[in-house]
Amino acid sequence: MTSLCLIAGDGIGREVVQAARQVLEALAVPAEFVEAEAGWETFQRTGNALPEQTLAAVQAANATLFGAVSSPSQRVAGYRSPIVGMRKALDLYACVRPVQTPPLANARAGVNLVVVRENTEGLYSGQETREGDERATAQRIITCEASERIVQWAVHYAQRTGRRKITIVHKANVLRETCGLFRETALRVLSDAPDLQVEEMLVDNAAYQLARAPERFEVLVTTNLFGDILSDVASVWGGGLGLAASANYGTRTAVFEPVHGSAPDIAGQGSANPLATLSASVLMLEFVGLNSYAKRLQTAIQAVLANGPHTPDLGGTATTAEVVQAVIDQF
Repeated sequence: MTSLCLIAGDGIGREVVQAARQVLEALAVPAEFVEAEAGWETFQRTGNALPEQTLAAVQAANATLFGAVSSPSQRVAGYRSPIVGMRKALDLYACVRPVQTPPLANARAGVNLVVVRENTEGLYSGQETREGDERATAQRIITCEASERIVQWAVHYAQRTGRRKITIVHKANVLRETCGLFRETALRVLSDAPDLQVEEMLVDNAAYQLARAPERFEVLVTTNLFGDILSDVASVWGGGLGLAASANYGTRTAVFEPVHGSAPDIAGQGSANPLATLSASVLMLEFVGLNSYAKRLQTAIQAVLANGPHTPDLGGTATTAEVVQAVIDQF
């Protein structure tokens, strides 16, 4: 039987992951659920934000659903984001954020794009130093191997999903060595994909175009920090962070998560929007081959978006529990 690991984390992560489990059980997904812990509260209690037993549970499962974690407001010795830790430990090299026009009033029509982001190096490689109180340095690591791998992933994704255009996003006019290597590698890989239309765009222009004309994009492929920022910009057209889902794919497993963070200001109030986590669950079900269940869940999500009820982030007054029940009622 399929094994799914659930990591609630901190803040509203506990609420939305529990909501997802309730929905998946109502859907009668043929899977066993294994719960594990990670996050700031775990660090405060155990001294480790990503315990070894949690990492082992993720490795043993077919896929993992991750909620959200809080981060300390200042540097704390020994603490590092557990999601970043999982990406490195499990080589989850492809971060993928799909954005589509939702069935909401006044939504921008015609948006159907995917941001594909290299997930293991760049400025998130963790190679930083502090020199006294006056200077700090971060190394931006870009390798041919990782660049080639992420662009190949984007090519295969585009071909598999019937997309025809890939946009390479970089800043090679200024970052001539690091972005230069990424750009050169991407163009070389894409030269072997004549069925795809290829364009390249500087990251500042890409941000502007995403804000101005998102329907022009199909697949964007870029480096770690750029992809993190651009995917958040793009999420506006998908209904905002309350609906945004993310996938972290590796060669052996994958971790799926909502993008909204732990939202401590609303944690415990029962008003968190569970739909981003449910959309992440759709991606998870597709990954493990439970496509019919994924389609049913996606159809239910779309129905609730179209007809309500909606949580406060979408202008409604519904609680998390009411939205969950509305989704279940669609099955």
